[in-house]
Amino acid sequence: MPAPPGRRRRRTPGQIARGVRRRARRLGGRLRRVWRRSLQLRVVTSTLVLSMAVVIVLGVFLMQSIIASVLQASDLAAHEESRANIATASGILTPPPSEVADTSPDAGSAISSGDLVGEAAQALADRSGGRYDVVIFNDAAVGEGRASGTIDYRSIPAAMRVKVRASGEYPTLTRQYATLRYLGSRQAENGIIIGARVNGTYEIYHLFPLGEEETTLFWVQRMLIAAGAVLVLLLAGVASLVTRQVVTPVRLARQAAERLAAGRLEERLKARGEDDLARLATSFNEMASNLAVKIHQLEELSQVQRQFVSDVSHELRTPLTTVRMAADLLYESRDDFDPMAARSAELMQNQLERFESMLADLLEISRYDAGAATLDLESVDMRAVVLRAVGDSEALAERQATRFELRLPSEPCMAEIDSRRVERILRNLLFNAIEHGEGRDVVVTLAADRDAVAVAVRDHGVGLKPGTESLVFDRFWRADPSRARTIGGTGLGLAISREDAILHGGWLQAWGSPGEGSQFRLSLPRLAGAPLKGSPLPLVPPEVEMRRTWRGHVTPVLTPAVSAVAEGVVRIREGVEEAGADAG
Repeated sequence: MPAPPGRRRRRTPGQIARGVRRRARRLGGRLRRVWRRSLQLRVVTSTLVLSMAVVIVLGVFLMQSIIASVLQASDLAAHEESRANIATASGILTPPPSEVADTSPDAGSAISSGDLVGEAAQALADRSGGRYDVVIFNDAAVGEGRASGTIDYRSIPAAMRVKVRASGEYPTLTRQYATLRYLGSRQAENGIIIGARVNGTYEIYHLFPLGEEETTLFWVQRMLIAAGAVLVLLLAGVASLVTRQVVTPVRLARQAAERLAAGRLEERLKARGEDDLARLATSFNEMASNLAVKIHQLEELSQVQRQFVSDVSHELRTPLTTVRMAADLLYESRDDFDPMAARSAELMQNQLERFESMLADLLEISRYDAGAATLDLESVDMRAVVLRAVGDSEALAERQATRFELRLPSEPCMAEIDSRRVERILRNLLFNAIEHGEGRDVVVTLAADRDAVAVAVRDHGVGLKPGTESLVFDRFWRADPSRARTIGGTGLGLAISREDAILHGGWLQAWGSPGEGSQFRLSLPRLAGAPLKGSPLPLVPPEVEMRRTWRGHVTPVLTPAVSAVAEGVVRIREGVEEAGADAG
């Protein structure tokens, strides 16, 4: 049911996905075309990618070096500070002998261990000045630990405490990176924890925060990224500038070459300086000048040749007419001559006819060379044109014992053509088929579609060698130079036929294979001036194509079966011979 007017039809997800894929393919195609056509874009992009890779590698290396240097300096300072603090705390946590003489449980001590821990923690806190925190544990009296500031005891990993307890009597520093947590609103941060065991009873931990170092490294990282981005953009700009200095002259040379190829022989490049590009422009200008001179000379020579052929052809018509009249008179009176003179009159008559045909062909070629050939268009039925051409060729076909097989459609095949020129094309194709058909049938096929009409002339003679399909239309070309023409052709018929087909905006093509004959196909647009996009007839005969396909697909299948049958026949024959021998 159609959607109401003014209301957009909702698209399904599949249609939306296909539309997106179509747009993506279209965009990808445009990008690929731009990428292939722009040398500057490829150079700048390559430079940008390589620069980014180099900057990233150098940035990572520099950042790692800076981080290692900063952490090493902080680690060294923390170790020195912790060593000094442990020496101070060891003196505080070790009371004089007079104060620890009586160690019985019932005896009171002059200074309790809790007071010593508190005194040591306070002393170390004063030394830190708030730069780090200190935690002291007393294993002999659980609960007498002390901590400076708002540091959380849980910041010290349990595994580290086990390692510190196992370090022995001598104060050995143990280091570990961990997250420092605080009581209150202060946020956790990364830091270094350095611990040691003092007097076999106490554990002293120094917790150094790395917030300032992390802030410093963060800003260093941002500066490196910004500097790298600026460096990459500068390198891309430099590459663009340098590439433009090289590509612009090349682009100008390309444009000049295109204009030169289009016929503007006065096109030149501006040569500035003495560098390689300037010498390229100078060489291009010299080449263009020499090319213009050579083309002008060739045009003059071609014009002279065309004029010579045209003038000679026209001048020969008057004496040829006189000779023709005399030859006709002699030919009509040949019965009164002796046999030798009569035969000479017949030979002269035949050669004069050939000479007149060649002269007419030369005049026609000169018209094409001069660009003076025109069409007298009319809408005709191609069937009638084919029948007239076949009728003109029947006398020659009878002399060569050749028959025509016509395959014409039952409906009219109308086309806007010059009937005289198309009939001449078909006559030349038929004469050529008769000459090379070796007396076998010549098949003439006519077909048409909505846009074009085509005529194919097929012979079953010697055929064409591979690579000679386009050479047959050259002037005076022969497949076998030692083979004489049997019907007195001039060697210009196929060349004139191709020019006639081109003048109609059509095609004249040839196919041939040794031993399978040849086929010439004439394809013309049904409307004069319309572009020809295809032909209603195949260039290769259908029976040949079918035979090749059959050989390619059926022969591999039948070969094993044929071999098996042959082998069976041989065995049967051997068995019969043996039975005959036994019976004898």
